[in-house]
Amino acid sequence: MNAEAQGGRSAQLKHTGLRPGWTTGACATAATTAAYTALLTGDFPDPVRITLPKGQAPAFALAVEELGPGRASAGVVKDAGDDPDVTHGALVRATVRRLPPGSGVVFRAGPGVGTVTLPGLPLDVGEAAVNPVPRRLMREHVERVAAEHGEPGDVEITVSVDHGEEIARSTWNGRLGILGGLSILGTTGVVVPYSCSAWIDSIRRGVDVARAAGLTHVAGCTGSTSERTVRAEYDLPDIALLDMGDFAGAVLKYVRRHPVDRLTICGGFAKLSKLAAGHLDLHSARSQVDKSFLADLARLGGADDSLAAEIATANTGLAALRLCEAAGVPLGDLVASRARDEALSVLRGAPVSVDVICIDRAGVVVGRGGSPPPPPPPRPGLVFRLRPVH
Repeated sequence: MNAEAQGGRSAQLKHTGLRPGWTTGACATAATTAAYTALLTGDFPDPVRITLPKGQAPAFALAVEELGPGRASAGVVKDAGDDPDVTHGALVRATVRRLPPGSGVVFRAGPGVGTVTLPGLPLDVGEAAVNPVPRRLMREHVERVAAEHGEPGDVEITVSVDHGEEIARSTWNGRLGILGGLSILGTTGVVVPYSCSAWIDSIRRGVDVARAAGLTHVAGCTGSTSERTVRAEYDLPDIALLDMGDFAGAVLKYVRRHPVDRLTICGGFAKLSKLAAGHLDLHSARSQVDKSFLADLARLGGADDSLAAEIATANTGLAALRLCEAAGVPLGDLVASRARDEALSVLRGAPVSVDVICIDRAGVVVGRGGSPPPPPPPRPGLVFRLRPVH
């Protein structure tokens, strides 16, 4: 088996032996697709198949079907695989209702789904807590079903989760200003299961495979969005990409003992602000964004006392970043540079060059620390030499 087949994020997951699952966003998309199909045809597809952002096409069994005048509802029980997810086993429902032509797709929060009440999230205050990627997935599937039946696709989608408000008490939603229930989440539709020991072992295997293939530059990515950013920045092969998840310390400690020339760390601004503050485990249950720390960093970048006070009381790390961007304070670069300093301290002088990239939720680079690797040398090509004519 070649190194390419043994390395990369998909090989890491396979190596853990853990079973992946489906996000609440994928479940809501399946329920929406089934409900809208039934609204137009009178029949619920069961199982219902959807297409996820990376091309997977899972089929979901329906747990609930209800057809009424001008509306249809369907429900899917979430399977989180081997991940200890608090929403595993939750019943995610979608109710679809026709709207007047030109209305588009409108999202509502039903029972058990939260509403955004504070700024700093990727949704406006007052919106249902259905995140951007699940919204896009649901819109796309509504458009497909509508096109198949010659319909305009103008609908209201109400997403609900049975006992969601109770389940949400085990999450950080309340602190983020999401009230009344859960968020409908997922950027890939797939729940990547995490067993600390299994995932850390998979990180080590990823480094070993990259080194065995002769690679001198690897990247630790916190998820699929940061992986896309690294691909765009450096055009690295799959086996150079380490899915470190929340385990930044595991990457750094192993690379310290098994060095590569260059290590790029790429992740969301808020998550990497934890590394900047000295946390090596970036999981939300084990470390939190320290806004007072961000306020102190911002002061180093020129923030006055008034701005620092706003940062210290911001709802989220992203909200703090936006405040600084508006004021011309380079908080993203300051966080990336401090995160790089922390990484170098863990490396303890190992011969590894480090750069850090902070991104926002959309994958836009908002901060850099350290020098990026030099561009690859030009590939050899044909060389023409003109000979003098006598």
